[in-house]
Amino acid sequence: MVSAKMPDFDIRDFGARGNGVAVDSPAIQRAIDAAAKRGGGVVLLPAGRYLSFSIRLHSHVALRFAPGAVLIAADSQRDHGRYDDPEPNPFDLYQDFGHSHWHNSLIWGDGVEDVTISGPGRIDGLGLTRESPPARWTAQRGHLPLSMQGMSAEQVARLEPDLAAMRGRGNKAIALKNSRNVSVRDLTIYKAGHFALLATGVEQLTIENLRIDTDRDGIDLDSVRDVQVLNSWVNTPNDDAIVVKSSYALGMARTSENVTIRGCHVSGYDLGTLLDGTRATTQKLAPDQDGPTGRIKLGTESNGGFRNIIISDSTFTHSRGLAIETVDGGTIDNVVASNLVMHDVTTAPIFIRLGNRGRGPDGTPIASLRHVVLSNIVADDVDPRYAATIAGLPGHPVEDVSLSHIRITHRGGIGAASAQAPPEHAGAYPEPSMFGISPAQGLYARHVRGLHLDDVVIDAVRPDARTALQFDDVANLSLADVSANGGGGLFALLEHVRDFSLRDSAGHAALHFTSVRHARIEPAHAS
Repeated sequence: MVSAKMPDFDIRDFGARGNGVAVDSPAIQRAIDAAAKRGGGVVLLPAGRYLSFSIRLHSHVALRFAPGAVLIAADSQRDHGRYDDPEPNPFDLYQDFGHSHWHNSLIWGDGVEDVTISGPGRIDGLGLTRESPPARWTAQRGHLPLSMQGMSAEQVARLEPDLAAMRGRGNKAIALKNSRNVSVRDLTIYKAGHFALLATGVEQLTIENLRIDTDRDGIDLDSVRDVQVLNSWVNTPNDDAIVVKSSYALGMARTSENVTIRGCHVSGYDLGTLLDGTRATTQKLAPDQDGPTGRIKLGTESNGGFRNIIISDSTFTHSRGLAIETVDGGTIDNVVASNLVMHDVTTAPIFIRLGNRGRGPDGTPIASLRHVVLSNIVADDVDPRYAATIAGLPGHPVEDVSLSHIRITHRGGIGAASAQAPPEHAGAYPEPSMFGISPAQGLYARHVRGLHLDDVVIDAVRPDARTALQFDDVANLSLADVSANGGGGLFALLEHVRDFSLRDSAGHAALHFTSVRHARIEPAHAS
């Protein structure tokens, strides 16, 4: 990191006014360039309001926001300026526009190292756009418009007008690409456009003590390695709060690995109400018509997969639950999530999905998902429509999942669900609502090999007619000390289950099946 002995470069010495009217980004850039020319240094934003278009970071330079310093994203239509143009990317066919470009941001660094952005000041992204250009094709492999089929990604990119539509406009507060040894800490970020922080291909990144309250995504970590996200508050009612991805934006399937998210608080409060302290919950739906988002997620972009991910000691409030998804050919391997508390969960508290959207180059394989350990999770006031869900595909099961010391309390009140299994929806965008109202009230698992539950409690505030647990095409399934209250009487429904064991659950001392096509397990006291 930048040495504390490096000289300071006060942006006011380079012409910054800090009055919120004059555009100060040229002065800020002059200070950054001067620090870089000297071999590094600290660029200081003193107290003031600095209206700004794009600022480019350089290696060995720290950008420090003093108390009372506010960097305000300028409006390209009102403030007589423009953001840097989004750079061409021949691979933008495989993920949305926002993930495919970095230079069209308020602060951006491309190929930098030893960089710090620190507070305690603030970024107001008032002039940033939260929108991406409209998609001109569906996001599934093999469904390009006829005029584009058979073309290379480069040819498609040359025909696409999206770059022209976004020239001069900014849609991210901070964007980092192919960089290393970066620290972002102690900042407040408000209304940051498409992303508050997008880091793609970044190694050795520390994010600590941020307070983000924004329109869409909070922190996006894409194809990263050796990352820590610590002690941060992220409020995003309309999109994901902290999300790890592995898209094809860099032109390769690169794994996101060695990522730790610890001590964080994610929520879907009304926009702005985390920062003003009111924490309002009047917004009932996100733009996709499910409940407010604000969660921690792996995916959806998942070409390169995920390895060695730790999520711990964090809270979810008025938001969707933990989501672990791979649908674009990547492998999820070794995810550990523990000590999570969820309140007012707006969809499923746990959602583990292996799908086959297959957004990627020709030959993108079907994904794989294995070795997931979830423990010490408490979720209450859960939307009763969506049970915790673990869903693979026929012939491509989710493998080796352990749930231990889990408490889920949902609102209940749902009548008997359809007797028909939900559609597979292999290529659909993954959300708990994709399967409709869950056939089980507590846990629904399908196409899984190796699923172990230990000390799991499912409770309903109001009576619920559905079975507590339902398993379909599950092998090597064990339940120990599992209980359910407030259900419709049926403890578990087994369909095409192999190597099943139960002990100290539903009043049964022990049960074991080698193979069962269909079985209903009633609580022992009801028989």
